[in-house]
Amino acid sequence: ARKFNLLFETHIGIVSEDKSLAYLRGEIAQGMFVNFKNVLDTMSPKLPFGLAQSGAAFRNEITPGKFTFRTLQFNLAEFEYFFNPKEDWEKLFETWKEEMWKWSTEILQLKPENLRWRPHTDEECSHYSKRTEDIEYQYPFGFKELYGLAYRTDFDLKNHMEKSGVDLRYTDQQTQEKFIPHVLEPTFGMDRTLLAILFDAYYEEPARNASQSDAGGEIDGKKRVVLKLPKQLAPYKAAVFPLVRNKEEITNKAREVFEKLKTDSRQPTAAIAWDDRGNIGKRYFAQDEIGTPFCITVDYDTLQDNTVTVRDRDTMKQERVIIDDLTTYVGQRS
Repeated sequence: ARKFNLLFETHIGIVSEDKSLAYLRGEIAQGMFVNFKNVLDTMSPKLPFGLAQSGAAFRNEITPGKFTFRTLQFNLAEFEYFFNPKEDWEKLFETWKEEMWKWSTEILQLKPENLRWRPHTDEECSHYSKRTEDIEYQYPFGFKELYGLAYRTDFDLKNHMEKSGVDLRYTDQQTQEKFIPHVLEPTFGMDRTLLAILFDAYYEEPARNASQSDAGGEIDGKKRVVLKLPKQLAPYKAAVFPLVRNKEEITNKAREVFEKLKTDSRQPTAAIAWDDRGNIGKRYFAQDEIGTPFCITVDYDTLQDNTVTVRDRDTMKQERVIIDDLTTYVGQRS
């Protein structure tokens, strides 16, 4: 048997012999418990209420690896949901389970068949938890933890109160009853969320030629790599191309469309890409690889009728859209 510490050690101080031993945090929850009294004093919230934060944690993992699944530094986001211990905690637990499932399947649009709930056994539950369940995602290396939901009872506030001597009880504003609130903790691994989204969205498809599709041609007979991200999560909502680069009137018109989409007040936060590299087929495929939902091509017809070709990333189908309708078109489909 050998001693092993999952926490990272560091030292604080500028004089070597006077440095103090410290540890990088292995979880992010304790900041919310330490500041619990500050929240009560400054905001006077009524139970139930929640605190939330996101930040980095550090663990001296024994077996880091599997791409970014297990790393020495990682990002977490979590709630500490405080409630009266007289409430039915099991009902609240089920409510949070529903919300976490909606977040995973409806907001992030992860495939439900790649997700499952797994309760912790009594032996594997953390010392502070009365009940813990994980949402697990089916990575290429098997089902592994993505999110967790734990009922921490009053373990943290009670211990901070005992060790610090500071009263962390909550006072009911109507009955004046004092008690230590209990806590439910939904935890979200942010790095693992990104990893799951990428695994769900990554596809390799045969690169069809122009006779099979109107997608813009085959790329050297290679597979089409496409990141079918949920459209609301895609870093770029659309990309604008000039059909050819050596025609000034087409390039100028494409720039005009690009600037219009970037600055349109109806969708001011949309990220729009500009791409005039190589031929049109290679541009399509380059945008497919980074998950851009729509490619907008300005061509000779645009100069005549003020319409552009819009190509859908997933179906590779194209349609003509009036330039003034582009913001609505992209916004309604993103």
